Amino acid sequence: MHLMDHILALHNDLTLGKYRHGGYEAFNISDPKPRKIHKAIVRDRLLHHAIYRKLYPFFDRTFIADSYSCRKGKGTHKALNRFRAFGRKVSLNNTKTCWVLKCDVRKFFENIDHNILLGILRRYIPDPDIMWLLENISESFSPGLPLGNLTSQLFVNIYMNEFDQFAKHKLKVKYYIRYADDFVFFSQSRGELERSVPFIKYFLREKLKLELHPNKLFLKTLASGVDFLGWVHFPDYRVLRTSTKRRMMRRIKKDLKPEIINSYKGLLKHGNSYKLRESLW
Repeated sequence: MHLMDHILALHNDLTLGKYRHGGYEAFNISDPKPRKIHKAIVRDRLLHHAIYRKLYPFFDRTFIADSYSCRKGKGTHKALNRFRAFGRKVSLNNTKTCWVLKCDVRKFFENIDHNILLGILRRYIPDPDIMWLLENISESFSPGLPLGNLTSQLFVNIYMNEFDQFAKHKLKVKYYIRYADDFVFFSQSRGELERSVPFIKYFLREKLKLELHPNKLFLKTLASGVDFLGWVHFPDYRVLRTSTKRRMMRRIKKDLKPEIINSYKGLLKHGNSYKLRESLW
């Protein structure tokens, strides 16, 4: 109704340094586990998009190639294919045992430390006006970062890039993939991966104030099946995680809309699921 008035008012607040981030509307989703999403008002979301458009191209160049969450040209399917490629390389086409260390950060978004995040951002951004704006956004929510903000997706990648660089340049891990707070290491040596766990825990705790989820740390052979991003991976194939399959079938029984069935058929094309796909016709 008053679009230009609101835009001019926002511009004026930013120019005069009077801008203050507003509050959030909270709601719950099942994704599949329950999550609380916090949605900012339109005025603030507009600003989030403007900031993201400017900062993303710069920061994306600083990220490692094998970080796949919330990045253009990356995503879940690219991460799954990279997992398969690394499994084949490390196992020398299934002639050697491939060990996989899988880790998950406990309460990831909730435990992002604002001071550490802003300290990392200052290393890259010398402009005090931009930093004032980023601080305004980060301090608008506590503890951690809100799941609903577009800026949060960029902030967590900048935050975890510190760990990515540590994994590649200090631990010198050649085969490593991260998707948000899930990450995996590949090696022919079980001992090598076991020895890396204390260093991983120490870096996350001391440098980023994060903890590994104790119930989601696994060291397994690829031949025994490794659960990553909704699929259980084996040397020559991958199958849909049982809990994902059950959830899919429950939803289809509840709602037989063609677009829902087609979306699941699209998902199933990325693994060995011929019989399951046939059952959806």
